[in-house]
Amino acid sequence: MPELKFSIDADEPIRFAAVPTLAFRLNVEQAADGELIENILLQAQIQIDATRRRYSPEEQAGLRDLFGDIGDWSRTLRTMHWTHAPVLVPAFEQSITVNLEVPCTFDFNVAATKYFHALEDGDVPLTFLFSGTIFYRDEQGGLQVTRIPWSKEASFRLPVESWRRMMDAYYPNTAWVCLERDTFEKLTAFKRSHGLPTFERALEELLSENATVTARVGVAAGERIEP
Repeated sequence: MPELKFSIDADEPIRFAAVPTLAFRLNVEQAADGELIENILLQAQIQIDATRRRYSPEEQAGLRDLFGDIGDWSRTLRTMHWTHAPVLVPAFEQSITVNLEVPCTFDFNVAATKYFHALEDGDVPLTFLFSGTIFYRDEQGGLQVTRIPWSKEASFRLPVESWRRMMDAYYPNTAWVCLERDTFEKLTAFKRSHGLPTFERALEELLSENATVTARVGVAAGERIEP
């Protein structure tokens, strides 16, 4: 029965994919006297090991939505599920390298997107947990099938710059926010009633109005408003 070893040694954003996609260079190896592998239906579950890196004060502030105040991080900072990614590994005998393509979302309702966006530099510790089915030939040439043990995994540190470079390529100077339909309709009505050309201008106008109201409330309460 094949005894496989998995490792990842590089990442690269894919250009011109339908959605932002990172390709991880996945190495699959087996013993020198291993069987002929016909193919592997491989599935990778990817986890973010958030506890295995340090965070600057600015990053801590950006991660408050996910983990709360820094004083609570001993309880709330934890490993996060990122995504699943499948790949079909073709035939090989001793070793092969394939691209494990991972589609990424820029939806800020997704915890992983919030996490990546809050980081300024450094890298993100990842763990890839592998499962799937191996089709191989035995010594007599017969086709055999076996499962990949749940213990198979690989670690990789993804540079934060790789994530930023990929998102900048797909969404230059842009971020995506998903709104409930009722909220969207209210924003649309505000945009229309004020004669604003874009939703961005509508949001800027609302934020400006909110800041003005906040300042007036502060003055009424006797607070000192800095110029």
